[in-house]
Amino acid sequence: MNISSNRWKKLFLFCLGLSLASALCMKWMESDLWVNGEKFSIMGLELFYAKEKLFTILSRLDGHVKMILSYHLHFDFVFMAGVYPAITALCMMARERVNNAVLKKFLFILAALQLLAWAADIRENLYLLNWMKKPVIRNEFSLYHFIVATKWVIAITGALLSTSVMILPGPERKLK
Repeated sequence: MNISSNRWKKLFLFCLGLSLASALCMKWMESDLWVNGEKFSIMGLELFYAKEKLFTILSRLDGHVKMILSYHLHFDFVFMAGVYPAITALCMMARERVNNAVLKKFLFILAALQLLAWAADIRENLYLLNWMKKPVIRNEFSLYHFIVATKWVIAITGALLSTSVMILPGPERKLK
């Protein structure tokens, strides 16, 4: 392993730890996400709830649940600081393990695109935090869903492709 690979590996391990620790904190908080006797989920807020349901949830939060949701979204900023650099590092480590020039470039692009995914995730949280303060959801709801979908596609593609390269043998892999 060369010096660059070693640095990417150290970054990956640190960021993985950061994202896992913050994910555990967020998971612990999710048990308190209830409104009017009905449980709601962060994934629902991000991906699955219609505009009307999102509005209903955010406009009916009591003080305790609003505080928990706010904490969750703020812990998500910490999670982001771990997960997107971790995916970037994984893409860069995978890039060093392949001989195919096109795949090398694609992995580099996926690594760089994690900055866009991170920015999209930040914007997503800012939408939710703003809507919590003032639950008025206008025409930006379609943009919100586009941002969320973009984030997920970039992050999942980067994580799955780089993980596949790292663990699966193939003709592109360098023999060590």
